[in-house]
Amino acid sequence: MAISKAQFKKIALSFPEAHEKASYGSPAIFVAKKFFTRLREQDDSIVWIVGSIDERDHMLEMDPATYFITEHYKDYPSVLVRTSRIDQAMLKKMLERRWRAIAPKKLIKEVDAAAPPAKKAGAKAKKRAKRAV
Repeated sequence: MAISKAQFKKIALSFPEAHEKASYGSPAIFVAKKFFTRLREQDDSIVWIVGSIDERDHMLEMDPATYFITEHYKDYPSVLVRTSRIDQAMLKKMLERRWRAIAPKKLIKEVDAAAPPAKKAGAKAKKRAKRAV
């Protein structure tokens, strides 16, 4: 399990338009001009922005061994994820969710259009499900 610094960087930078730059003096990953994620070496965790503070609080309650926050993050829809508690597949899934939330819509469409047929079918099924609601 446990994600290394090299694995984190490789996965985070594999997303389209992801690039590294400083954020408040620390290395961070951005997509376009938006904050994507960063590795916190001081406590071996990853900053992951989620959909809401309610969602974050639910994660903290359900799995405090994996998710936590510091005083700095208490007013933000962000959670810190212990690198020792996740694997590469989970990291990629977490970051894909964040990438889809912040990437330019045109870029998402291009990526989805270039995806293998199985992924395209999944995206179409999601669209149909949304329309049915």
